[in-house]
Amino acid sequence: MLEFVNFIDEELAPRGVNTLVLRIDYNYEFESRPELRDEAALSKAEVKQLVAVCQKNAIRIIPQINLLGHQSWAGKAGKLLTVYPQFDETPHVEMPVEYEWPNADGLYCKSYCPLHPEVHDVVFDLVDEICDVFETDAFHAGMDEVFYIGHDSCARCAGRDKAELYANEVNKIADHLARTDRQLWMWGDRLIDGKMTGIGMWEASMNNTHRAIDLINKGVMICDWHYDQPLQTAVYFAMKGFSVVTCPWKKGAVATAQLQDMVSFRQQATTEMAPRFGGLMQTVWSGADSFLDEFYGIKPPAAESETACFKALFAEIGKR
Repeated sequence: MLEFVNFIDEELAPRGVNTLVLRIDYNYEFESRPELRDEAALSKAEVKQLVAVCQKNAIRIIPQINLLGHQSWAGKAGKLLTVYPQFDETPHVEMPVEYEWPNADGLYCKSYCPLHPEVHDVVFDLVDEICDVFETDAFHAGMDEVFYIGHDSCARCAGRDKAELYANEVNKIADHLARTDRQLWMWGDRLIDGKMTGIGMWEASMNNTHRAIDLINKGVMICDWHYDQPLQTAVYFAMKGFSVVTCPWKKGAVATAQLQDMVSFRQQATTEMAPRFGGLMQTVWSGADSFLDEFYGIKPPAAESETACFKALFAEIGKR
């Protein structure tokens, strides 16, 4: 924890980073729902260290818990569906002993059923508690890569419009956050038509959730991730009325192109649209220890790595 706090203070702040999104999921010692604590859980005191260093450096800190999708990984169900299996959108799909993709069940990650009458009582307890302890004005709900939604096997969701189901869940979360003056952040992939654009099933939707873009609250912040190509879908989101940040991962050349695009978007946009282009957010999916070991040269980074991308991105920013 101390190493990460120092990294925020000594590396992120001097680079002018103004927002830090931290994926917490169930890695916190929840008091409202202690049954959902993971084994390696942050304490309240540890969170307050993060809050203090971010406040010191005027960095907006935003916690994330994956809602709707990403309720499992590989062959293991996540904490929510382990404790509350009744929330599973696809209970007939068993978790495999050895996970492979593709598979006959179309299993990437499990989802909770957005129409289960009790699921929001549980997840909103977590959302409220994590937002309170982080003293934040925003919350990131994930919502990416949702392949299981409106499944034919679900007694509540079968036959329903997947775009409406997805939009209703986004709006329910956004409305809940709005009661305490908090903003919803989410990934944008499910709002892009993967078929029409040719972007495909990972960075866009192939199961018709994309039409939800016209049904959801315009106050939502869209995190538009593209990792292999600098696709310019941020313009699409801005034209639909959303604020948007572009999100690279491992490829420095892609990240620098995305930076150049974001600058160009702002310069060439109308007065109405320019403020919607919110900048770039470097994504990191390895653990903090692994990232820091590479960043400080304790272990060598791969040719394409999160640390190399991070450094390439800020080297480009430094030229401006």
